[in-house]
Amino acid sequence: MDDGRIAAVTHPATRFAVDVGEAFEDFRGRYEEAVPAYPAEEFEKLVERGAPWREVLALTERRAPHGFMIYWRYDAQPMMRLAGDRFRCVEYLMGNHTIAQRMFRRDPAIMLYAPLRTAVSEGPDGVTRFSFDQPSTRFGGFGDPEITSVGVELDRKLAALLRHLSVPVPQPLS
Repeated sequence: MDDGRIAAVTHPATRFAVDVGEAFEDFRGRYEEAVPAYPAEEFEKLVERGAPWREVLALTERRAPHGFMIYWRYDAQPMMRLAGDRFRCVEYLMGNHTIAQRMFRRDPAIMLYAPLRTAVSEGPDGVTRFSFDQPSTRFGGFGDPEITSVGVELDRKLAALLRHLSVPVPQPLS
């Protein structure tokens, strides 16, 4: 029974799996180089001293050369190997909190999709793929044009990252 406290939103999302055209470890290394790890200690120091937002923006600009950082990484292979699976997959939470903040002020629930989820995998066919959901399709589900426009901006930033990595860019991102 719905008493008005539950909102259900159905929205489409587009997932891409891009054949990167190279070996798993080679692409994974290039991806992790282009999208460096989130420097938690540096940002924690800013939080501890209540730094102005401009310092957060400046540190992010220095640490995210292509607009993104890796907040979390999980290599699924060791666990899945216990079940007899031999495929490789590393999943990531990749994003930029200064971009997310522009949506957060409109609806904090955007954190369901920020940072972005990505994966580098090598399946049974031996092909290495980079997989992700199109940001604008995820954020478009909030029904707020300002949030959707930031999602479109993220589409473009993701396209620029793919071009930097020399992999095919899905047409809807550009």
